[in-house]
Amino acid sequence: MKGKKNKTPIFSYFNRDLSWLSFNYRVLLEAADEQLPIYERINFIAIYTSNLEEFYKVRVAEHRAVAQGAKVSEDADREEAVALLGQIISETTRQLSERTRIFEQMIVPTLRRNNIVFYQHVDEVEEAHKEYLRRYFTDEIFPYLQPMPIQRGVVSTFLRDNRLYMAMRLRREGQFEYFLLKLPYSKVPRFIELPRLGEKDYIIYMEDIIRMYVRQMFPGYEWDSCYCFKISRDADILVDNIGTNELLQQLKTKVKHRKNGAISRFLYDGEMPDDFLAFLMDAYDITSDELVVGDRHLNLEDLRRLPCPNPMLRQEEERPTSMLYRPVEKEKRGSIYRYVSKKDLLLFYPYHSFNYFINFLYEAVNDPFCTDIMITQYRVAENSAVISSLIAAAKGGKRVTVFVELKARFDEENNLETAELMRAAGINIIFSIKGLKVHAKVALFLRRSRQGKHSQSFAYVSTGNFNEKTARQYADIGYFTSNRAVIYDLENLFACLQKEGEEFEKEREEIDFKRLLVSQFNMVPMLIKMIRTEKNLARKGKSGHIILKMNALQDPAMIDELYKASMAGVQIDLIVRGICCLIPGEEYSRNIRVTRIVDSFLEHSRVWFFGNNGNPRLFIGSPDWMRRNLYRRIEVVVPVLDKNLKRELIDMLHIQLTDNQKACRVDNQLRNIFKSPSDENQIRSQYAFYDYLKDKNE
Repeated sequence: MKGKKNKTPIFSYFNRDLSWLSFNYRVLLEAADEQLPIYERINFIAIYTSNLEEFYKVRVAEHRAVAQGAKVSEDADREEAVALLGQIISETTRQLSERTRIFEQMIVPTLRRNNIVFYQHVDEVEEAHKEYLRRYFTDEIFPYLQPMPIQRGVVSTFLRDNRLYMAMRLRREGQFEYFLLKLPYSKVPRFIELPRLGEKDYIIYMEDIIRMYVRQMFPGYEWDSCYCFKISRDADILVDNIGTNELLQQLKTKVKHRKNGAISRFLYDGEMPDDFLAFLMDAYDITSDELVVGDRHLNLEDLRRLPCPNPMLRQEEERPTSMLYRPVEKEKRGSIYRYVSKKDLLLFYPYHSFNYFINFLYEAVNDPFCTDIMITQYRVAENSAVISSLIAAAKGGKRVTVFVELKARFDEENNLETAELMRAAGINIIFSIKGLKVHAKVALFLRRSRQGKHSQSFAYVSTGNFNEKTARQYADIGYFTSNRAVIYDLENLFACLQKEGEEFEKEREEIDFKRLLVSQFNMVPMLIKMIRTEKNLARKGKSGHIILKMNALQDPAMIDELYKASMAGVQIDLIVRGICCLIPGEEYSRNIRVTRIVDSFLEHSRVWFFGNNGNPRLFIGSPDWMRRNLYRRIEVVVPVLDKNLKRELIDMLHIQLTDNQKACRVDNQLRNIFKSPSDENQIRSQYAFYDYLKDKNE
């Protein structure tokens, strides 16, 4: 499962996609945790399935294009892409088999023990429900069914991405005939609740009702069988390095045609006979390497909408979320302005409410001395309160500048729509930079006195998007400051983002950031310098220690620096949720430990700790250590200088490293190795950190 060796022969790396599959398998394992509420476990099956769907649409689609010679990749040639696809299919097949076992042998029986009968096969249906189901089929489903014959070269039906289809085989005059049925998702719920019998609630799949009664639509035919299938299509949008106007038009066109991408996966019911499958492959030009065996019921990402007759089964009662931040509340009128004017502020979402940022925006909108608001937009919520506040600020006479990253995958349409909405309100919109993505999550609030002189201004740097919806689900960190050096750096950054072509390149060469670390500028050299400082300390017999928390670690150059530091004796703790191409447990990585945490909230924050001989340096910001983040994006990281806030970050990291409930170690075979907690010392870091903040604030 290890990838190709680098130029440095002693070092090697995990393949990023196999590492990602290891992470997604860790997500699936949450569904097997019997300590969690049953509907939480069901939700993890939905998340696992949804993740896998996107993986096939983007990563597998890319490898398939390389394997077919339709695309050139810097990571692999055609032969390597073919080999990798084989490894991906093998591991995916293993995981899907495990998902089936967890669902059928653990989830469904647990639902039954809680008086919820989730029919998995039409043979299970009670006689008392059959007349109800027959009427439901006739009245609610039948009007929306439109069977189409499948005849290669005669009748051509375009298969939509991520739609569930049913293929039916019937016999007439001794010959098989095949028909296609698209399940009417938009008209009928996927899961139908049935009348209670005694103390039990009942649920059935829509497609199982169709299986029971669809044959009546084919008088004169002899029924044979039916099976469900779905396809995934290449959903990546490749845009040229072109000017803003051309980019806008190109994106609008390509987003519309996203659902027409090449097939990357044909997922089918594993019980489908070989000759049935062969007919469909021939009819729809499916190749054998596009086949993925699935369960009887597909699209299990829909399970997040499974009806829950008993709300007590949905989630833990004491789930930590949206706690008040008492130091702010003590200020007059709870003013964050007033608080941040005196000292820096860290907020930990979702333990603290994202409303604090919204309220800060409101204060800026109503502040007569606030003249300029600048902010980056990567992914925002629909009907966003952030966007509404920015529009209110512009209408109130403030200069509002928003950098909109159009190339945020799967959010292109929403970003285009909100950009046009903001532009109509008079907001200065800056669009994507040619050849770069802006992934930084920063905001700047400039203030001037009545005499027009610079007054105390404010800055905000975050690890997560300006999105109130995801702020309730993702564990992120927001940093408010009035530090003049940070304000100065952000002013320069926004000025640079408004340049194009040669002007941007010239500005980039001239900017000297005082406090921030910014990719494309000073970030990578400073990271290397700090890693090597720890390495030199260790060589001198002093304590060298690095803790890095991020979502992904993939860049070989940075991994090599960590390997070398480990060989020098530096103790390195990595908290990496997703992709980690660094291989622990080898001679050159003997001092490196990789921790992965999957729990109620998605761990999304990026925090870097460098021991610095007892005077630790702490940073938070937007980038992971992927090549794309470090070399092809604009990312921003801010140092945290306040000793109390540094202590909070260090304590958070230590709590996560001691987690023995939801954290696991990743070994040199990409296995998720769980710790063995003692009965007296059980630490679940998300809950423990919530308690830590609560105690600290009280």
